[in-house]
Amino acid sequence: MLHSLDALEKLLMQAIAGLGYDLADFSFSGKNKLLQVFIDKQHQLSGDPNGGITLEDCQRVSEQLQRVLPVEGVNYDRLEVSSPGLDRRLRKVTDFVRFAGHEAEIRLRVPINGRRRLVGNLGAMVGEQVSIDIGGDRFAVDFANIERARLVPKI
Repeated sequence: MLHSLDALEKLLMQAIAGLGYDLADFSFSGKNKLLQVFIDKQHQLSGDPNGGITLEDCQRVSEQLQRVLPVEGVNYDRLEVSSPGLDRRLRKVTDFVRFAGHEAEIRLRVPINGRRRLVGNLGAMVGEQVSIDIGGDRFAVDFANIERARLVPKI
C-alpha cells in the first residue's frame, strides 16, 4: 500500500506515461476516497490549456488506472479523470515555462510589496524565478514563494 502523496504521484505518472499522457495534476481526498486525475497529452508544448484532451483520452486513462491502482494497494472509492481545464493549476516549473504569455493568478507565501495575490501575464522563467507583468510593472517571484497558481480562463 502507498503511504504518501509523493508515492501516489509517481505511480500515477508511470501508469499513464505508457499511454502517451502526462500527469498535469491530481488530488486525493482521504475522507471520501475520491481520486481526481488531470491529464495532458505527453510533451504538450502548445499553449492550449486543455492540451486537446478528449473524452476517449479520459476513458483510456481511467481504464488503465482501474487496473493498476488496486494492484498497487491504492484504496479509493471513486476515480475521476479529466483535462486540467481552462483555469488549470500551475504546479511545476515546466507549467510556468509552457504558459508564458498567458494570464495567471499567483498567491504568494510571503508578500512582495505588500501583495500576496498577483494577477498578470506570465513572463519567462529566469533561474528559479517566475516573472509576471501586472499593468506594466514586472515582478520577479521566487518559485519557492508560490503558494498556489492557476491560469485565468479566457472565454
